Amino acid sequence: MMEIKKVGLITSGGDAPGMNACLRFLIKGLIDRGITVYGIKRGYKGLVEKNYSILTKRDAGGIIQKGGTILGTARFPEFKNKEILEIAVRNLEELNIDLLFVIGGEGSMKGAYALHERGVKIIAIPASIDNDIYGTDESIGTDTALNAIVRSIDVIKDTASAHDRAFIIEVMGHTSGFLALYSSIAVGAEAVFIPEYDTDVDEVVRRLNQRFDEGRTNSIIVVAEGKASGYDIKQLMQEKGVKYELRVTVLGHLQRGGAPTFRDRKLSFDFATYAMELMGKGIHGVMVAKQKGNITHINLKDVITNKKHLEKRILKIVETLKWED
Repeated sequence: MMEIKKVGLITSGGDAPGMNACLRFLIKGLIDRGITVYGIKRGYKGLVEKNYSILTKRDAGGIIQKGGTILGTARFPEFKNKEILEIAVRNLEELNIDLLFVIGGEGSMKGAYALHERGVKIIAIPASIDNDIYGTDESIGTDTALNAIVRSIDVIKDTASAHDRAFIIEVMGHTSGFLALYSSIAVGAEAVFIPEYDTDVDEVVRRLNQRFDEGRTNSIIVVAEGKASGYDIKQLMQEKGVKYELRVTVLGHLQRGGAPTFRDRKLSFDFATYAMELMGKGIHGVMVAKQKGNITHINLKDVITNKKHLEKRILKIVETLKWED
């Protein structure tokens, strides 16, 4: 088994609360093992542009409670090009990096696997507020994002009641309705629109009008951005004769920032410590994962060749979303 002397840390794709916590645990743990740690700035783009530096324990100080990532991140679609990938591999070889830790989402896993195929030793850690990465029940950042959405909707409900309005809340989720579905359950929403399910707009309008006639002071509709924009849903419902005055709130990047919850900090610790255990055992080409409450790992190839789906038992809730009596 090759001795690990130098490693690289990279955060890629969309930032997620808890990335900094994960970096902290990795930086301190790796340095304690006598390993030189390089921080690669701005994701895969920084790897190609040689934007990196040696990290110390001081870099890990005071970051556990901060959202975002001290290494920065960037979306870099050019990384799929063979020539760009070869530059990245050469740069890692030039630094004599023995292993690269990649923290990121679905696209980051594809980049990690591409590097793995070219001989780079990789251990990946899932971090995505959308929780759409195959092979893990939970990703770093998801719990914090859900809490941010629920807090925001609870506040919006207050003003909705004051003005007898229905609010349409647009949340993140390009291909996954996880955030929209779970937050709609938590706040007692009257309807939810997600990519995985065709919600009957006519039925939604009928029930909203029934609530309006009964004197209900507010209604909440949650929409995943990957299904439609909140404004499109508003226009459609108005065309179908909804009686409520409608307002749209797009939560946007409010869902990405802020201090990570305890759950995300604990998950970051669990993932980071397990990743270092894998390193010690000479295991690479894998992603750390949480499955049925256990921390484990899965081959990167399986991660990128499969798609994660919402649990059927949860998806059924869309059909039976309870209306307040």
